[in-house]
Amino acid sequence: MAAAPVAAGSGAGRGRRSAATVAAWGGWGGRPRPGNILLQLRQGQLTGRGLVRAVQFTETFLMERDKQSKWSGIPQLLLKLHTTSHLHSDFVECQNILKEISPLLSMEAMAFVTEERKLTQETTYPNTYIFDLFGGVDLLVEILMRPTISIRGQKLKISDEMSKDCLSILYNTCVCTEGVTKRLAEKNDFVIFLFTLMTSKKTFLQTATLIEDILGVKKEMIRLDEVPNLSSLVSNFDQQQLANFCRILAVTISEMDTGNDDKHTLLAKNAQQKKSLSLGPSAAEINQAALLSIPGFVERLCKLATRKVSESTGTASFLQELEEWYTWLDNALVLDALMRVANEESEHNQASIVFPPPGASEENGLPHTSARTQLPQSMKIMHEIMYKLEVLYVLCVLLMGRQRNQVHRMIAEFKLIPGLNNLFDKLIWRKHSASALVLHGHNQNCDCSPDITLKIQFLRLLQSFSDHHENKYLLLNNQELNELSAISLKANIPEVEAVLNTDRSLVCDGKRGLLTRLLQVMKKEPAESSFRFWQARAVESFLRGTTSYADQMFLLKRGLLEHILYCIVDSECKSRDVLQSYFDLLGELMKFNVDAFKRFNKYINTDAKFQVFLKQINSSLVDSNMLVRCVTLSLDRFENQVDMKVAEVLSECRLLAYISQVPTQMSFLFRLINIIHVQTLTQENVSCLNTSLVILMLARRKERLPLYLRLLQRMEHSKKYPGFLLNNFHNLLRFWQQHYLHKDKDSTCLENSSCISFSYWKETVSILLNPDRQSPSALVSYIEEPYMDIDRDFTEE
Repeated sequence: MAAAPVAAGSGAGRGRRSAATVAAWGGWGGRPRPGNILLQLRQGQLTGRGLVRAVQFTETFLMERDKQSKWSGIPQLLLKLHTTSHLHSDFVECQNILKEISPLLSMEAMAFVTEERKLTQETTYPNTYIFDLFGGVDLLVEILMRPTISIRGQKLKISDEMSKDCLSILYNTCVCTEGVTKRLAEKNDFVIFLFTLMTSKKTFLQTATLIEDILGVKKEMIRLDEVPNLSSLVSNFDQQQLANFCRILAVTISEMDTGNDDKHTLLAKNAQQKKSLSLGPSAAEINQAALLSIPGFVERLCKLATRKVSESTGTASFLQELEEWYTWLDNALVLDALMRVANEESEHNQASIVFPPPGASEENGLPHTSARTQLPQSMKIMHEIMYKLEVLYVLCVLLMGRQRNQVHRMIAEFKLIPGLNNLFDKLIWRKHSASALVLHGHNQNCDCSPDITLKIQFLRLLQSFSDHHENKYLLLNNQELNELSAISLKANIPEVEAVLNTDRSLVCDGKRGLLTRLLQVMKKEPAESSFRFWQARAVESFLRGTTSYADQMFLLKRGLLEHILYCIVDSECKSRDVLQSYFDLLGELMKFNVDAFKRFNKYINTDAKFQVFLKQINSSLVDSNMLVRCVTLSLDRFENQVDMKVAEVLSECRLLAYISQVPTQMSFLFRLINIIHVQTLTQENVSCLNTSLVILMLARRKERLPLYLRLLQRMEHSKKYPGFLLNNFHNLLRFWQQHYLHKDKDSTCLENSSCISFSYWKETVSILLNPDRQSPSALVSYIEEPYMDIDRDFTEE
């Protein structure tokens, strides 16, 4: 039973207050002063005690107070809603009240996400704030969840239309009133229940939008295996629903980011991995497995990702999806952009959609449209782009998960790569018009633009797909695969086994494969483009792993090396991210390849150019150390080969001559060790440690390891800080042992990329960490006793 209403009058009315009302007001003996009502409601909302709902007031009192405060009658409506939404109600009157409340909140929500939001501050108690303060949110949650209650063995039912109104009102309140979304996120049973509302097309969009917002602030990730009948739910989605559902999946299958930079260090990641091993799979991993167990799930995603614009659903379906579009406020900027495009094309082409005011609809549920219901082509394209963004993201996350090989097999089988190749020119990398679509408040080059985000997501997918996997050759067409075979034949080397094993029925069709198309747009990209980083990463992933001469020559023949050098030297690129990606790509392209070094020397044909190149390398070794490593490894191999072509390159190449000098190697080694510490090691800069090890391993092969350690000691003394470098290096190598001896993938990558057996890596580290001060190859032999500091705990700062 609800608490008895508060008496509106004075005098005799005070004596008739119920005990429940007195308790609700905390025993306060006087009539509530109007100025304190909202404060008390807010306090009650925080504590769960005292004034918390409109039902604790009489209608007369609320009307009187509303005249002064202009609450738009919301508290009175909530009082009626509570009365008409009891368990035995037919909900007819209840739905009428919701229809009255909805426009009061929806217009405010629309204002909130536009430039007018500055007018709707909480201090003016806007409608959504009053609605929540008088218990509206909790009441709607109770109404929505009525179907979970059984009376005499029968579950209660509410109409889809009523559920839709409740969801819209809840979402608008979340948009405008701080803290509402977080409170809903804490109601785990409610969040799980929301998924069941997605079975109806009428409530799908509102439900999906609300769920996405709630999951975005939820502290603990929801587990999809707790959703009733998940497989049936997802299998019954049409393609548009599945694409929108991917927005929710993006939150549920990605590992949660704590936002703490320390968590990105390898120390913290290792600690987290140990903790995870004891706890079992994470919620994200469980959710990925749950999705992959749904029959046909990945196949449908591949079809969505590769669907052409002409194959997408027609105007009527799209209009139905945008019905009452004001509730889709997480995409309000996108819809705003779509409407502007529609209006622009209407002015030029006289073919447009007339968007109705919120709530206006025909009897069949579709918004009123003009006689000309042809959807503008730009809106069709943007509609498809928004879908593909979400789908590609989900596929990308699955490709990086525990079931990577299973996902790889399915993606290949369902021809995702050939499908994306066919969309490359017309959708993914389509040419923009002069008035290219951008979001409200953004510019054409902003990374938030849907067009730009799609390109980046596409490139991330290619990177994940190609990285250390033989399926990377699906990025080529049959003619290009034949070219790889011809390169191997001409060089008199065995053909790559993965090329021979590639299923030719699954590769790209057309004149060019996806990799070649990517190279073409990469070379045309403006100097300041943000795509350069992602393009280089995607191409580099194709080269990663065991070095393939044929793969390198395939790219060299298409002018990739010259393009990279132009960007590094002639355009004097300033972006650290782009420089790092270009140096990494250049290293993979040149490693062990005599032809690549000849091309390098032909392009860098003056001392001036070479000095610019060295300046870029030395400006940040964190960015360029992978190139330094690849050149060092190549030099070592070339010096051990008896071949006229190799001898010619060794005698002519400026870069090889520069790296061959011991002072150069020592300078690199000193700086590589000095810029990293155990506490600051990340996935990005741990390569500096491995590059320093490569230099010392190659020195050990030549029995020069003691010389290099002695030179490091001298360099320490010259800096007037004896021991600081070698102590740090000792700690770094101790961490290296802990990190790599328990991570199979990382050790395999080190072996494949360097062509040095991992056993030699381990032996070299063990020799360097030998505690015997008499050993000429042990670090401790070069640290004087007063400066010894090698046993520090890794967690110490």
